[in-house]
Amino acid sequence: MDSNITLQTKQMIDSLKAVCTNFGLGNASSEYKIITEVFLYKFLNDKFLFEAKRVEPALAKLSPADAEKQLAQMTDDDYELFLLGFGPDTAKLKQTHFISYLFNRKNEENFHTVFDDTLLDIATYNIDIFSVRTGGQSKMRLFSGISQHVIEAEKKDDFCRAIIDKIAECSFDSVFEQKYDFFAQIFEYLIKDYNKDFGKYAEYYTPHSIASIIAKIMVPNGAKNVTVYDPAAGSGTLVLALAHEIGESNCTIYTQDISQKSNEFLRLNLILNNLVHSLPNVVHDDTLLRPYHKNAKGDGLATFDYIVSNPPFNMDFSDSRDTLAGDNYKKRFWAGVPNIPNKDKDKMAIYLMFLQHIIYSLGPKGKAAVVVPTGFLTAGSGIQKKIREHLVKERMLRGVISMPSNIFASTGTNVSILFLNRENKDGNVILMDASKLGTKEKVDGKNQRTVLSVDEITHIIKTFNA
Repeated sequence: MDSNITLQTKQMIDSLKAVCTNFGLGNASSEYKIITEVFLYKFLNDKFLFEAKRVEPALAKLSPADAEKQLAQMTDDDYELFLLGFGPDTAKLKQTHFISYLFNRKNEENFHTVFDDTLLDIATYNIDIFSVRTGGQSKMRLFSGISQHVIEAEKKDDFCRAIIDKIAECSFDSVFEQKYDFFAQIFEYLIKDYNKDFGKYAEYYTPHSIASIIAKIMVPNGAKNVTVYDPAAGSGTLVLALAHEIGESNCTIYTQDISQKSNEFLRLNLILNNLVHSLPNVVHDDTLLRPYHKNAKGDGLATFDYIVSNPPFNMDFSDSRDTLAGDNYKKRFWAGVPNIPNKDKDKMAIYLMFLQHIIYSLGPKGKAAVVVPTGFLTAGSGIQKKIREHLVKERMLRGVISMPSNIFASTGTNVSILFLNRENKDGNVILMDASKLGTKEKVDGKNQRTVLSVDEITHIIKTFNA
């Protein structure tokens, strides 16, 4: 991979954050919205130009800037015809949507209106494919505009000018061939400052190393035409690593998450990684109370070929606890629903609900990998024991890997990865202790995180698969 473009891209992200800071928006709750919308606009613009060269061979030898100039000179009829050559996974842009077009208008009065109107028009123009849905069926658009976050009216134009200057400087043209490895790294960098308070159900940010261990163990030999599901998807690290291992065109992703912020990050992640066809299956709603994805008949929940999840471990769900313990939910939560502790409601073991939901949602030949607190493996009674007995009796357990402490920077809880496989009928199970691997690193100057080396990751995968 060209380390130069990686460096340039990270510098562009840093400079966008600096613009936010200069206009009083650093660490504001709106900062992540601005950064992700602007980055996505930049990505869609450059991807469009990259694909344009494939659709119109005459543009192939030109630089992105010269290609844009050529496109800008096309007649309306020719341009309409040209757009028909694009596949559904590239957002279609009008000539007035290009970054260069905005850049040339940046000194106009009320430039912020021009900038926002452009983003909103791109969202409307592509709403059929590039949107995610809420449980209530409404479509959540790609963009909502950025200048609304700047309170002082007289600063809006300068803010948008500073932003357009930063994104006009570099091009992603050279990285579209290599996709996943580049954008997985960039995505992690892009959201690193915004995942500290990831909303109600959202993941502890799953490190890329864990995601790749899970993917390479679950799919050692590839797969075709399969479904991949995560009921607490967060920003999508796990489903994306798995989709990449299977092949983006060989699988369809389904997700649900209660956090709007997580869903926005997930949508960005899918678009960056050639999984636009899965966008309609990204749902923003409460998975436990209102699971969205139904079977073909519509009379029950869908089941999936692959399920991966890093669900929240402990969380207060006392508001819905009694509903979930009712008759309507008995089939799904067969092992029981955790009680509300007298003292600390936040200690409710919500991961046990997600684990039961995952087992219930696993297809007849399904495989799953779920991150659980290591204490789940040894609890001597209660729901934990019931679930373990069920997994052993039904011969669904494929194996367990106990991971090093602090593998997730944001939690000191020791975690293990539970691998399920409905076809593991010979009953062979691997129990692996990887808790002594890795080296400790300081994160943010205070938290420690354990980092696995490339050799250690390979060793874990090879040992498990052999």
